[in-house]
Amino acid sequence: MNMYVLDASVIVKWLIPENPDEHNVTEALALLSALQDGMIAVKQPCHWLAEIAAVGVRLKPDTIIDDIADLQELGMVTVTDIQPLWSIACSLSTRLNHHLFDTLYHAVALHSDALLITADEQYFRKAKDTGNIILLADYRPV
Repeated sequence: MNMYVLDASVIVKWLIPENPDEHNVTEALALLSALQDGMIAVKQPCHWLAEIAAVGVRLKPDTIIDDIADLQELGMVTVTDIQPLWSIACSLSTRLNHHLFDTLYHAVALHSDALLITADEQYFRKAKDTGNIILLADYRPV
C-alpha cells in the first residue's frame, strides 16, 4: 500500500472544493477517495489538524467543527514520536529558508519513506531535490 503525507495545501481542498481559487481539486478529491477506500495510507505530523482547523475557521466557520470530526474519522495516522522529525524539519527549514510547519510534513515523509504531496509550488521548487515530494498536480491515482 502506498504511504503518503498530505500537507495542508492538499487537505484544505477537501473542505472547499467549490472554491474557484483552488486548483487541482480533482486530484485532491481522488486522494480523499483512495484514503476512504483503503487504497492508500496517510501519515501526518502532529500539527496537521490544528493547521487545517486554523484555515477552516477562517473559510468555513459554520462547519469547521464537523469538518474536523470528519477528518479525524479518516484514519490518518498522526506521528506522535516526533523527536527524530525535529532534527530533519529544522534542518530543512534552515537550508530551504522555509516555514517549519511545511518542513514538518516533509520530515514525516522522509523519515517514514513516504511521499509528501503538496499543492504549494513555492515549497516544492525549494524542496524537490530533497526527494520524497511531488506536486498535487502530478498525482495520479493508484
